[in-house]
Amino acid sequence: MTIDASLVEEREDLTGPSQAPATGVVPAAPRQSSRGPRKFLFLRNSKAITGLAILGFFLLIAIIGPYIAPYDPSARSDDILQPPSWEHWFGTTHLGQDVFSQILVGTRGVIVVGFVAGIVATAIGVIVGVTAGYVGGLGDETLSVVANVFLVIPQLPLIILIAGQLPTVGGVTVALVIAITGWAWGARVLRAQTLSLRRRDFVEAARANGERTWRIIIAEILPNLTAIIAAGFVGTVAFAILSLITLSFIGIGNTGEWNWGTVLYQAQSQLALQRGAWWWFVPAGLCIALLGMSLTLINFGIDEFVNPRLRSTGLNARSLRRRGIRPRIGFTPVVHESKEDRA
Repeated sequence: MTIDASLVEEREDLTGPSQAPATGVVPAAPRQSSRGPRKFLFLRNSKAITGLAILGFFLLIAIIGPYIAPYDPSARSDDILQPPSWEHWFGTTHLGQDVFSQILVGTRGVIVVGFVAGIVATAIGVIVGVTAGYVGGLGDETLSVVANVFLVIPQLPLIILIAGQLPTVGGVTVALVIAITGWAWGARVLRAQTLSLRRRDFVEAARANGERTWRIIIAEILPNLTAIIAAGFVGTVAFAILSLITLSFIGIGNTGEWNWGTVLYQAQSQLALQRGAWWWFVPAGLCIALLGMSLTLINFGIDEFVNPRLRSTGLNARSLRRRGIRPRIGFTPVVHESKEDRA
């Protein structure tokens, strides 16, 4: 078989080093690949960074808030219904209580309830969902029935009923009640994913090598469910925080423990809106909105980290902006390289 010499010369021209033209123009440096190190890919997402920054701020306030509060949140004074000033940054209540101190002290209760409920509910969901999906058979059917029962029960009315019957309702009690009633959805999602993973080649290979069941679950299955577990945890924390604020706002629970819902409850019961005392309820509402936004942004970041198409878009965000591409929310952009980019 003979090879055309012109083809060989053309191939050498394509693969060999290109010479700079004699026109004095410096050739452009070769474009580096956009596929950089992906070790901390999640932290390169702008939504995730923004959400984590806001959440970190509230975590810091939850830790140091009671120590930096300028006044006792329950202490009364003669400054009744005063608007924001240098002495009272967020104004005062009808009893002269400092609203800024109430917000600072109440942040800890909100964060503790949200994270305790999220951790407990996520742990129950992981145990039930992964066990049901991996074991199968009668155990799967039994655990699925239990999860379906909790799934169809309306959560908020059940939480109100249970919290109303308890003699003492503190923050931890509310968190446990929310966790016990809010684990079913995450368990169903994890069960479905485990059913898909248990027949994969790497799981079958580990089973063929004689690995124990607990090691297969911990070393082979759970690492592939990390993003789903994280998303479920964030969603449960958001639900727990909103449930706590709802219970406090309608007067269920210990009104002596300060949180943002307690501030709104007192403002509503004392007709703050009709009195024009906007400073009494606006700061608590803004804190709730900011914390909810941070959790939502973190959830969006996890979704873009899990979804391969959205992850590819995030990696090439700067390139897309330079080319005038603005992906809209709800659409997955598909980018085709132009001939100039290929060259």
